[in-house]
Amino acid sequence: MKTNLLLLAFALSTTVGFAQKLKGSDTVLPLAQKEAESYMKSNKANKIIVTGGGSGVGLAALVDGTTDIAMSSRKIKMSEKIKLQDAGKASKETVVAYDALAVIVNPANKVSQLTREQLEGIFTGKIKNWKEVGGDDLQIVVYSRESSSGTYEFFKEHVLKNKNYASSVLSMPATGAIVQSISQTKGAIGYVGLAYMEKEVKALKVSYDKGKTYVAPSMATAKDKSYPIVRPLYFYYLTTTEKSVKPFIDFCLSPEGQKIVEQVGYVPLAK
Repeated sequence: MKTNLLLLAFALSTTVGFAQKLKGSDTVLPLAQKEAESYMKSNKANKIIVTGGGSGVGLAALVDGTTDIAMSSRKIKMSEKIKLQDAGKASKETVVAYDALAVIVNPANKVSQLTREQLEGIFTGKIKNWKEVGGDDLQIVVYSRESSSGTYEFFKEHVLKNKNYASSVLSMPATGAIVQSISQTKGAIGYVGLAYMEKEVKALKVSYDKGKTYVAPSMATAKDKSYPIVRPLYFYYLTTTEKSVKPFIDFCLSPEGQKIVEQVGYVPLAK
């Protein structure tokens, strides 16, 4: 009887396989979920659990051993690398896709383009009314991701040139909440990954040459790099678990996996 139970336990372990956990970036979340769904269809023994929370949350989970892959929309920080080293862990980085970060407003807003300098003014609190940038006499309501988000960090670094967000900026725990809030607030502005773009909000054209050329975020402008706010999306994992996570990562990088990148709304890696 005991032998039969042991055989049954072994049989279950070989058919069920193991559960891999992915945690982190809200931007990477819809992509990782689709990749996992597709991967599990042809690898039925493997279970993949994907949760968000922000890039910082995912990388912290990698340090404390509660995730197998950390999803991040920014590069790992030196402080996070040091935490891994202190824990006796070494990590590896893989770029799985690219994203055009869209600046969005309510469709009722007549402003359709802004320079990087104007965006900096709005998000740092120097520009407070839409009439200052060619819009209606209406207070600007600024939405941002919270500080644990890689998108928050990337926007601060590349758009605000490392200047601090205004204290009046409303921090949101998830990207979907930004889209929803902006769709309901005429004076609102925020930023989201390209895959989160919906018809309830309007993407602005952005200029990084002080107003000479304005480019809208799209798959095409991200691919040809004419849109100025494009970033890599990352997976981080430990070298000790490479063997177990590599089949899924390889799938994400395969032609099939990169097709899913484009279907979700992000930019596939160059062939």
